Amino acid sequence: MDKNAPPNSASTVADVAREAGVSKATAARVLGGYGTVSEKVRVAVMAAAEALDYRPNELARSMTTGRSGTIGVIVGDIENPFFSLAVRGITDVARQAGFTVVLVNSSEDARNEEAALRTLLAKRVDGLIVSPAKESETDHLRDAARSGRPLVLLDRGSETLGVDTVVANDRHAAESITRKLIARGHRHIAYLTACDTPDHHFRTPADIHTGSVRRRIEGFFSTCQEAGMTDVEHNIHVGAVTPERTRAIIMAMIEAPLRPTAIIASDSVIALEVFKLCREFAIRIPDDLSLVSFHDADWTSVTTPPVTVIRQPVYQLGETAARLLVRRMKGDVGPPTRTVLETELVERASVSMPDQSSEPPHRG
Repeated sequence: MDKNAPPNSASTVADVAREAGVSKATAARVLGGYGTVSEKVRVAVMAAAEALDYRPNELARSMTTGRSGTIGVIVGDIENPFFSLAVRGITDVARQAGFTVVLVNSSEDARNEEAALRTLLAKRVDGLIVSPAKESETDHLRDAARSGRPLVLLDRGSETLGVDTVVANDRHAAESITRKLIARGHRHIAYLTACDTPDHHFRTPADIHTGSVRRRIEGFFSTCQEAGMTDVEHNIHVGAVTPERTRAIIMAMIEAPLRPTAIIASDSVIALEVFKLCREFAIRIPDDLSLVSFHDADWTSVTTPPVTVIRQPVYQLGETAARLLVRRMKGDVGPPTRTVLETELVERASVSMPDQSSEPPHRG
């Protein structure tokens, strides 16, 4: 190594080769972990690398070996506890398999998702896990799958893509909790989601392009109709994308002549806003309003009252997606799989029978 080089100058493969007394190609094989060399040479090269404090150039190594040792993950909202826990499951499996995770947030925007995908492919990630923002916009995902990089869809599937998919049984979960609310006497149940439509009004489940949420709404919608409830579409509220927007929607609901007696929140972020607003306006949960949330966020078990939730296997979703991806990266070429994980209803104290004396009349 050049004696006149500054102390923090990065060592190169050539420096290590010179120090170990081997060719640059031999040093590269040892440092890159490919090819075969004698144990004596390997020990000499590794000793030289340690002495020179050599740090590998990951880009150069990926160009040589065709592998970067990284997995690209794209999720809709990294601030949502659901995605945080799913990513934990992914990273735990990835680390055990020797991979580093590169995480990108799409903000539930298909254009952001497409741009993130291009960036990750340019960085030569070895595989991809994506939670699609819109099942109706998947051309970029299809192109990624065609690139040869293994792709696994997380929480949201696509019937048009022949790739591994891991989802929760969202429709069954929504059906179960809706039946329980109806059995308790609720006839005016609201469903609130961050998913939106161009005019911010829900008409049919086909309006919802996020697969997991659409399956929940389908379950809610069909169960209400089976119970003889009419105008169900008016009880599904979309566009709760920010705390301010969520608050405005909730205020409109509770100030309407036909006030809901129960709300199903499509995620724990929305449920928290419902809970906060009820506290602010002295709306008693569950005496005045029953509340159920998808996702068992930490806060839901420590409030007064604790909130009834649909516990999703969030960590297992991420863990399973990562295991499937690692299997593909190791050469599995079997047919695509669709894994459906079951949910669990955790009944706490935020649901009761509606006050029949104050419940608004049933529409229709």
